[in-house]
Amino acid sequence: MDELARWYVIHTYSGYEVMVKTNLEKIIENNNLGDQILEIRIPMYQDIVEGKNGKKKVVDRKVFPCYVFLKLIYSNDIWYLITNTRGVTGFVGPQGRPLALTDEEIKRMRLETKVDAVDFAVGDSIKVVTGALEGFVGVVTELNYTTQKLKAKVEMFGRETEVDLEFIDVEKITLL
Repeated sequence: MDELARWYVIHTYSGYEVMVKTNLEKIIENNNLGDQILEIRIPMYQDIVEGKNGKKKVVDRKVFPCYVFLKLIYSNDIWYLITNTRGVTGFVGPQGRPLALTDEEIKRMRLETKVDAVDFAVGDSIKVVTGALEGFVGVVTELNYTTQKLKAKVEMFGRETEVDLEFIDVEKITLL
């Protein structure tokens, strides 16, 4: 059943994202919809902001304000429940009808970071496809399947440097 689930985006009123997530979780629990609405996410990142009196304060910021991401198996009943949740203005898509995110969008937004099949091994050449080191090329020196991370030697500023990368951030370079 999980293979039928796709990622969708709903639009909310400004500042209502957390309330919408909480309300949807209650709806899921009350209507036993855990097998149809699998995941609810509000992508966040942390910012260090200068606070009052010169003290630094860590503040969470929403990556996409006014949007909540849902992994669900779509049906008209689910659409009705979600669109009638307080704070939801509708699904993102043509005429408010849901449009599932593409695999490329899911990867870029880091909604699913677990990589099932790894097609590289120690000694393979890889290219960094996302993140701060995007475009850099390196050689895999170590793989850790439990943390989904690898170590690679990447040439930066004329010298080789070992860096930690996530599996989702790299792709294998195949030589012809």
